Amino acid sequence: MKFARTTALILFASLLMGTMAFAASVEDFSLRHPIDGAGRVASGDGMTVLTNQNLTLTAQVVPAGNQRPTGLEVRFIQVSPTEKILGTAVAGSDGIAELVYHAGKKNKPATILAHIVGSDSDAARIIYQLPVRKPTWVMFMIFGLLGGLGLFLFGMEMMSSSMQRSAGGKMRSILGALTHNRFVGVAVGAFVTMVIQSSSATTVMLVSFVQAQLITFARTLGVILGADIGTTITAQLIAFKLTDYALLMIAVGFGLKLLSRRDNLRNIGDVLLGFGLLFYGMHVMSSAMHPLRTYTPFLNMLTELENPIFGILVGTAFTALIQSSSAFTGIVIVLAQQGFLTLEAGIPLIFGANIGTCVTAALASINAGREAKRVALAHTMFKIIGVAAAIAFIPMLAKFVQNISPGGIIDTNDQSALARFIPRQIANAHTIFNVSLTLIFLPFTGLFAKLIMRMLPDRPEDETVRYDTRFLEPSLLNTPALALNLAKVEIIKMGELVKEMAVKSIEPFFTGDLSELDELHEMEDRVDSLDEQISAYLIDIGKQELNEAQTDEVYLMMHVTKQYEQIADIVDKELRPLAQAKAAQAAQFSAVGASEVRAYHIKMIKQIARSIDSFTNDSLEKAVRMTKKQAKYVALEGDLRQHHFERLRENNHETVTSSEIHLDLMDCLRKMNSYSANVARALVQRYGEKSGAKDTDDAHD
Repeated sequence: MKFARTTALILFASLLMGTMAFAASVEDFSLRHPIDGAGRVASGDGMTVLTNQNLTLTAQVVPAGNQRPTGLEVRFIQVSPTEKILGTAVAGSDGIAELVYHAGKKNKPATILAHIVGSDSDAARIIYQLPVRKPTWVMFMIFGLLGGLGLFLFGMEMMSSSMQRSAGGKMRSILGALTHNRFVGVAVGAFVTMVIQSSSATTVMLVSFVQAQLITFARTLGVILGADIGTTITAQLIAFKLTDYALLMIAVGFGLKLLSRRDNLRNIGDVLLGFGLLFYGMHVMSSAMHPLRTYTPFLNMLTELENPIFGILVGTAFTALIQSSSAFTGIVIVLAQQGFLTLEAGIPLIFGANIGTCVTAALASINAGREAKRVALAHTMFKIIGVAAAIAFIPMLAKFVQNISPGGIIDTNDQSALARFIPRQIANAHTIFNVSLTLIFLPFTGLFAKLIMRMLPDRPEDETVRYDTRFLEPSLLNTPALALNLAKVEIIKMGELVKEMAVKSIEPFFTGDLSELDELHEMEDRVDSLDEQISAYLIDIGKQELNEAQTDEVYLMMHVTKQYEQIADIVDKELRPLAQAKAAQAAQFSAVGASEVRAYHIKMIKQIARSIDSFTNDSLEKAVRMTKKQAKYVALEGDLRQHHFERLRENNHETVTSSEIHLDLMDCLRKMNSYSANVARALVQRYGEKSGAKDTDDAHD
């Protein structure tokens, strides 16, 4: 009996010591969230779970020494939205303990506590935060993304158009600064792109201006490089986290737009309103993308973006699709603000955006002339060569940007730090890349221009299409200041064509050779076509939101176009039949009469040339001088008519036989003179009111 009691005591003591040893050993274990091969949490913490769906929660028991975690129990307790014990899981040899969590019907976030049974250590506990969402969450996320993107793009367009209305005159005037100084070209390109918020639009403008022979190809290279710098300013603005002030900007902007009567204040209101909508759109996109922080397929896709080639291709494709590098850069920064991107992933996307923005200019140059194609090719080559050369230096660029930017080197697992600092670092990388590209290429623009010209040499121009409209770029209609420039170039070309018709129209009256009359008829058809297309383009410009000066300019251009069309009509419908009638009658002008006709014809040609010159340079001084000359020419025509009547009284045979044709010809020349002067009168009326100049010509048709 005594032996039995002794044995029981020994067994009890052994059991007690074992239990104490076990309890002591449990305290040596800690609990953590498992990490996958990409360095991301793989326990289920933060993972989205759908209502009435299951999610496997995983905890890993970690020993302090060489102990084996096998057999240790991990208990899972739901803390919210309601408290309940979910169950207990036993750790395997690898320390992994798993429990299947079933989400309820309500889409309320769940908080779950896991702890090692028997341990009171804080290290033996971990927390799971589980977003519980309805199965339709992806659909509503897409709605949010599309709606936010729409607000973002609409705000950018409103801000851009308002800045254009405010600075449109400056953009027009700085075109005169496009000299052979390449540094001035860089400044011009940066300024224009900053205003219109798109390097693509700037390059399209250059394609059109080169096509219109406003500037030469070689002089555009500095502008192209400057445009690339200008587009980075947009990225810098977007990188500022101003979403908290977005609604304030919308309120102030709308107030100025609604209450102000002054155009300048209304334009400022539109700029603020657009800026606010832009940032509010970013806020909507950020909120919509928040669930993606825990969406594994999306996170895995973003990991692939750190592959430079893949990132560049994605950036190129998306930018080419939306045709705005500024908009795509904004989207990249929104992603960065959610902590989705590292700097190494953001840089290739920005590189791709730089290449993708060339697509718009390339498309614009397809049906354009040789020099316009050179502009698009130069823009594309700048970008491709620059990106290709920079790919190998992405780590060095990233390190340099980190050294000069807030946040420095950031732990890729620290999503909060990524969201805070990476947007600014991406914007800085964008700026540094384009500034570096400009500094490298700018000294060699002359050599680069020669290379492009060898790749695309000149070709003889097809005479049948020489007078077709090629400068009226529809994509620039929403930039009236630039679209008006293109319309003006078309009108100037139309004036030159009309002057050529006027020059050729006189010879058949003296030589009797009617072979040129058919050409005059074809040229008049081209003038009619130009008139129709230019007028339609000006009407489209007039449908845009214009300031008072731009509205006046549209009316002026339509008036000038109609005057040149009237001169062409006189050549085709009056002078051409008159020459045919003279040839049929075999009538000849007297020597004096022929001399007077030629002299008056030369004055008419000079007036057309003066009208083109005055219109081209918006010269009030030349226009006033031209109207004064017209008064003299009207008086001169009366004197020449009197001389003709005197020859009739002398019964000069040649004068008598050609009298009707002579008088009709002089009347046609007088009307052509008058239509030319109408161009000058319109200029005086527009610009003379501001300067105080007055038109002293009282002559009328």
